[in-house]
Amino acid sequence: MAVSLVDPVEDLEAPLLTPNGESGRSHDDTMETLQHYNSRWRSIRIMYLTMFFSSVDKTADASFLGWIIAAYSIGQMIASPFFGVWSNYRPRRESLVVSTSISVAANCLYAYVHLPASHNKYYMVVARALVGFGAGNVAVVRSYVAGATSLTERTGAMANTSACQAVGFILGPVLQTLFTLIGEKGVTWKIIKLQVNMYTAPVLFGALLGIINIVLIFAVFREHRVDDAGRPYRSINFETEENDEAGEDSQESVDLVAVVSANILFFVILFIFAVFETIATPLTMDMYSWTRKQAVFINGLILGAIGIESVFAFLGVKILSKKTGERAILYGGLVIILIGFFILLPWGNKLPNIQWEEIKNNSITTTAFTGSLASFWRVQMPPPSNNITEATGCPIVQSWCLHTPVINLGQYITADILIGLGYPICNVMSYTLYSKILGPRPQGIYMGWLTACGSGARILGPVFVSQLYTHLGPRWAFSLICGIVVLSLLLLEVVYKRLVAFSVRYGRLQEQSC
Repeated sequence: MAVSLVDPVEDLEAPLLTPNGESGRSHDDTMETLQHYNSRWRSIRIMYLTMFFSSVDKTADASFLGWIIAAYSIGQMIASPFFGVWSNYRPRRESLVVSTSISVAANCLYAYVHLPASHNKYYMVVARALVGFGAGNVAVVRSYVAGATSLTERTGAMANTSACQAVGFILGPVLQTLFTLIGEKGVTWKIIKLQVNMYTAPVLFGALLGIINIVLIFAVFREHRVDDAGRPYRSINFETEENDEAGEDSQESVDLVAVVSANILFFVILFIFAVFETIATPLTMDMYSWTRKQAVFINGLILGAIGIESVFAFLGVKILSKKTGERAILYGGLVIILIGFFILLPWGNKLPNIQWEEIKNNSITTTAFTGSLASFWRVQMPPPSNNITEATGCPIVQSWCLHTPVINLGQYITADILIGLGYPICNVMSYTLYSKILGPRPQGIYMGWLTACGSGARILGPVFVSQLYTHLGPRWAFSLICGIVVLSLLLLEVVYKRLVAFSVRYGRLQEQSC
């Protein structure tokens, strides 16, 4: 492959900072050798693997309390800008190894939360937050992939990164299921007081993956950085890069309007999917009278299928983006999400089953109301033999249950498919456009803020569900989501022409499919 780059031996052995402030840019008359090309892509693939390892969430479980789950996102939101800044001024290997080591330590801590005699839940929260803190290296991974690829390589590399992340999300629950074969008792290593059972095995396996990742980072990963045309820099530090651009590029700055707009769009995309994930269980319990166990199991299967769908979507946009460009695909992805949530709006006149509990003489009587807006009929359910049952249906304390039509199962499945298709498209296009807008400069700080926006969205999603959905119901909740998506489409329309690659904006390259 004849792409103009520096000599591979010099580049691989070059110091992190060029001496005496000399230019770190390569010359156009040098060529990339096969050795250099292979080294660059081996390093990018190590980043794919790091993203996969960071995304195999070994501790998430549907039975976890909301504030324990939120601890992960809070940790990641805090860590992402920190690791982003670090990776801009120091070798990325440092931030990658430290963040992965924190994840390993957090998983080990999680395996020992049973030891303290009390306050175990606080140790659990700390462990969960530290796992999220370690996952802040997502910003480093994406900034490296952005900096080590040319414009023509960027979309495919970002799509592969997101696909690895999606596979990690899919395999997390699968691994938990497989480890249940060990059983609750498992085996105990008395010398170090370690219990290996169905609860601790997943996190110990996660620690092992982290150790493997660290070894690969030391053994295989190398620093590479190229400009939008594929020409390399001898150094990867922000300070040197600033010196390099002190001359001809001094007037060239990042379009902050485009940067802020991309962050807003990414926040909306992550927020919408967080709402979608969180609302699935209570919505199906209310609409279809499923027990919590049924709702968690069935929605877990649906989310797993969506994860597989996402992988194909990530791979598909690599091909489609060459013909239509990233902006058009992002627009299309938002339209698909809009259609999905519009379909979720309650239609018709059939009401959901209504849950009403009366406690008499130490027994539970469940009264269910079903029917249309015009009529309902009462069904008296016999009390269970053990005097304990899980009430099903739409709780009477949610007043909207009395007048909001049921969402048909066909509506729900169709919406799942559409949202599961639109989300990965928007996700990868957001990252790709963002990296191209920023240009060849180190992107750690910017990627850190983008990742923090996503983490914040995943924190606010459950809050949205607990407040708006619980009090006003799906009609208001999904209508508001549709309104948010429409506003996002309008924002995208306004800034559409500004969402172009840095090099295209300043006339270095001609716009093709950016």
